[in-house]
Amino acid sequence: MMATSCTSNLPPLPLPAGISENYVHCEANSLTFHILEAGYTCAKDRPLLLLCHGYPELAFSWRKIMPALADAGYYVVSFDQRGYGRTTGWDTSTFAETDLSQFTMTNLVRDVVILVHALGYRQVHSIIGHDFGAVTSSICAWMRPDLFKSVVMMSHPFKGHPGLPFDTLHGEKAESSPSVDIQTELAKLSPSRKHYKWNNSTASAASEWSSPAQGLTAFLRGYLHVKSADYTQNIPHPLSSWTASELAKMPHYYIMPLEESMPSTIAAMMASEDATATERWMPASDLAIYVQEWSRTGFQGGLNWYRTSTDPAWMKDLDVFAGKKVECPSIFISGKQDWGNYQQPGALEGYPKSCADFRGIRFVEGAGHWPQQEQPESVVKEILAFLRSLWGERR
Repeated sequence: MMATSCTSNLPPLPLPAGISENYVHCEANSLTFHILEAGYTCAKDRPLLLLCHGYPELAFSWRKIMPALADAGYYVVSFDQRGYGRTTGWDTSTFAETDLSQFTMTNLVRDVVILVHALGYRQVHSIIGHDFGAVTSSICAWMRPDLFKSVVMMSHPFKGHPGLPFDTLHGEKAESSPSVDIQTELAKLSPSRKHYKWNNSTASAASEWSSPAQGLTAFLRGYLHVKSADYTQNIPHPLSSWTASELAKMPHYYIMPLEESMPSTIAAMMASEDATATERWMPASDLAIYVQEWSRTGFQGGLNWYRTSTDPAWMKDLDVFAGKKVECPSIFISGKQDWGNYQQPGALEGYPKSCADFRGIRFVEGAGHWPQQEQPESVVKEILAFLRSLWGERR
């Protein structure tokens, strides 16, 4: 079943001055994208910055930094990705019936390329992504460096392709590392654990996210809290390997107790926390937008991307890019208190290997996993400094 529900009757989002809400229908992929834009001119004489949100977020998550980027001379667009928010035209079938070919990494890039053309642009000055959106931004830049002239990755490092078997005809047989069934290995720990990405790929995940015992508002508030700098137990550090013992050093929101759902995991972590701490950067009125949108759409669309990324069969198309680096100028920006920086052991440290023109890592003080919301001014400063280092001042 395709998402065909009309969004025109939805109440407009409460947006800061300078940001407008719009829709663009794309025949090429049958999506009607919901976009937020700032700095638009009919002459299209401003370079395009494209902002890609994470999970469980929306285009709305960029509201705090869009006006400042537009004031610097850019046309700034954020959009609800396939499976999210007010974008329609994607498969809304049940878990068992979803056409997962819609949620592959190459189709992710295809969606973005189609949107860029629909906006009337032939290149993107910079594609900027956070969390799952950093997957979007890095893979777009990886696959189409001619179209995406620079990339900002936030809170989710790009590791590149793991490589293919090499020199197998006449070369000496290389020692190969056995593949790790990380779910099985985590379950063997005492106490038993599981990886959140694989948990999000299960048939029960969408209903657990949609109907938490503590209520959706409290659940999302808690989820934001424990991954932010307001959760004082977030003291991230590099992990040495993709092994159960190393991954288990991460907090429960990444490596969960085996028998718990994400809502019950968050409830336990929040038992002794002050849930009002995050209201400084996520007031109740803004959180209500997330609750409103996720209550309306459910979570399966966003979770489908986890299903393909944890299943090697759906990742085989990336073999086309084995050995390739991100070629355009790139930078990684993240909160200093973000465990997401290290959830893929070696990715952060390996950036010079995965990106040919890597301009460095910038950690934002006072921010965890949500830097553009926790510390928007600092994020704007880092993004503009990166862009100015490439092309100078816009205005």
